[in-house]
Amino acid sequence: MEFKTLEAEIKNCSLCKDILNPNPIFKVSPNAKILIVGQAPGKKVDESGILFNDASGDRLREWFGVSREQFYDDSNFAILPMAFCYPGYAKSGDKPPPKICATTWMELLLEKMNNIELTIIIGKYALDFHLNNPKQNLTELVKQYENFLPSKVVLPHPSPRNNIWLSKNKWFEDIVITKVQKRISEIVI
Repeated sequence: MEFKTLEAEIKNCSLCKDILNPNPIFKVSPNAKILIVGQAPGKKVDESGILFNDASGDRLREWFGVSREQFYDDSNFAILPMAFCYPGYAKSGDKPPPKICATTWMELLLEKMNNIELTIIIGKYALDFHLNNPKQNLTELVKQYENFLPSKVVLPHPSPRNNIWLSKNKWFEDIVITKVQKRISEIVI
């Protein structure tokens, strides 16, 4: 299947219409060199139609050391959430992404993206899929950044909800983010 045909098919996806309002939001390009895989669009992203167009995106761009223009440049970054639609709100945050989205579309998209030099894995749902249900928790995997770079890196979600984790793990921004910025600067135009 051609890339544009696959992209159009996903934009019209309604696999989850019984449990949510389908509004697939993702950013892909066969030219992208960095792939960000995360959870699912949040409410603000669902409304704007632009991934990481919120406080999480501001922090992520700061972590990466890139401008908004560089971040949204198709030759630099692709963004594939584990679910392409906002899953709705639960008591402690957003609902988990429905698994059917990733199991239906992820491999098909990844096969078309042959220029990826770095995959940035954000959060538990992306970890479970892209690292095949790792035994370690997120913090342990983030600490192992040297085992993953230069082709992958595991990051916590950049959400303001993770401020407690960030304050308890000062090493993350001092050490890991410095290495991530260096790697991204080798790739980004």
